[in-house]
Amino acid sequence: METEKRIRAYVEQTWIKPSEEKVLDTVLRGKEAFYVREQERLLTYREFLWGQFLLIRKRWWFMQIILLLLAGVAMQSMQIEYYARHSMGIVGVLFIVLIIPEIWKNRTYQCMEIEISAYYSLNRIYAARILFFGVVDILFLTVFCAVIHAQMHYTLTELVIQFLLPAAVTACICFGMFSSRRFASEGTSVVLCIGWSAVWWLITVDDRIYGLVALPVWSFLLGMAVILMGAAVYKAIHHCRMFFQAASSR
Repeated sequence: METEKRIRAYVEQTWIKPSEEKVLDTVLRGKEAFYVREQERLLTYREFLWGQFLLIRKRWWFMQIILLLLAGVAMQSMQIEYYARHSMGIVGVLFIVLIIPEIWKNRTYQCMEIEISAYYSLNRIYAARILFFGVVDILFLTVFCAVIHAQMHYTLTELVIQFLLPAAVTACICFGMFSSRRFASEGTSVVLCIGWSAVWWLITVDDRIYGLVALPVWSFLLGMAVILMGAAVYKAIHHCRMFFQAASSR
């Protein structure tokens, strides 16, 4: 019994009553030390870009290459050159449609809450993703147009009107829906792009309508499409937080 009393007395003497203020101060100091340590390990912007490049699913680029190869072979094998020229618009539309799943990827997998709180936040992720798709797709389109021009003797005017213009308008639709405050789905964007493809076919297949539009008008329409696409891309990058807010409110 005497031993137990001594043990209890020792415990009472050595027991330290925790101070709430001291505990909170320790927690804050621990957080500060953690933040300082993590800041030393931040990715550089070059490393961030490389990481985003690795995260992009390359199968969409592969499918774009396959689409252009099949389009080139089909256009060369068509006996009626008239339909071969006018089918380029559909190829241009489908080429842009193939980027939609990758652009919408963070919404599909619901990872926006994590990305929006990261150091390289959502707008930088969108900017990097769109940058990579822009550079790679421009490279693909340049090679495709150069080969078609050399092999099938299409003029630059025909390539601009029949291929690049519908592709640019499709990109406007794609990024316009992507930056919409109504949080449009990728399925809606695909449907609208396919609908535009049908409208474009009806416009160009009728020589009476197609012949009434002069080259300066086509050039003006292409310029307007590029400007609107740039505005939609800018809105998608700089106002991307509204996507998360719209998704959270549902």
